[in-house]
Amino acid sequence: MQTITLRRPDDWHLHLRDGAMLQGVIGDTSRHFARAIIMPNLVPPVVTTANAAAYRERIMAALPAGDRFQPLMTLYLTEQTSPDDVEAGKTSGLITAVKLYPAGATTNSHGGVRDIEKAMPVLERMAKIGLPLCVHGEVTTPEVDIFDREAVFIETVLDPLRRRLPELKVTMEHVTTKDGIDYIKEAKANLAGSITTHHLIINRNAILVGGIRPHYYCLPVAKREHHRLALRAAAVSGDRRFFLGTDSAPHVDPLKECACGCAGIYTAINTMSCLAHVFEDEGALDRLEAFTSLNGPAWYGLPANEETITLVRRAQPVVFPARIETGAGPVTVFDPMFALHWDVA
Repeated sequence: MQTITLRRPDDWHLHLRDGAMLQGVIGDTSRHFARAIIMPNLVPPVVTTANAAAYRERIMAALPAGDRFQPLMTLYLTEQTSPDDVEAGKTSGLITAVKLYPAGATTNSHGGVRDIEKAMPVLERMAKIGLPLCVHGEVTTPEVDIFDREAVFIETVLDPLRRRLPELKVTMEHVTTKDGIDYIKEAKANLAGSITTHHLIINRNAILVGGIRPHYYCLPVAKREHHRLALRAAAVSGDRRFFLGTDSAPHVDPLKECACGCAGIYTAINTMSCLAHVFEDEGALDRLEAFTSLNGPAWYGLPANEETITLVRRAQPVVFPARIETGAGPVTVFDPMFALHWDVA
């Protein structure tokens, strides 16, 4: 197969940042993607519907001329979040989901939830009105090994929450373990998972073998190879509970290449080429559209996009820049460590 045409894809987990960084990266997403769920972990975070409305305006103002793109806004859950404000945001059509960051789990998450009990009034209202909860599924207690955080979160936080509020619709974002994949598969209802581009391609060796390579460091951190293979099997299966959420997360190089580097991998520019390579490797190009364009909208109750994109398999490798320049500084682009031949025509 030399060409493949898909409904225009969506990204169900995206970091756009703000200011000069937003202006520098948004075109890499809006060029290919019709919609994206926008992460709210700015400084300060997007904690109210008014914050989300203002952030959406800044996103729309930064769009390259002629690009058609819809940012799907989220709220950053805190222990003080107002259930009434959350409901008003959903009723207005502005808010697509609420994001749970355990405090300290990832970039700009220090204001997240420490005691889930204090967030229960909001979660109960969300269950009642049908507003999805997106979770960064890791515990942050220091005694838990970083590679075990996701499995422990499922056992100690997520499963008890879902038993208490079975009607709450939950997206496990950026699933990284076989434990997470299996937990989603075993659920009878109201649970799905997004999978990133980079977690389909790298395992933890990419970060550590041959020296510390900061541009493969992300949170949740990449795991052992058997976890990566479980993610790939889920992504290419066509199972409607799994869909693309790139977690594309730009950081300027000086903040990645330092003694305490930031977590995040920038994949917006080459995600579709990387995914076509993965699905071709797995003999599943016919299921790429389900993962990128169909399963996510179905989960979030939105129509699939009518527009299409076409990917072409080039004889010569497609060359992407090693880094992009933004007004905030240089951002290194994800290198999958193999040649990419698929290109968005």
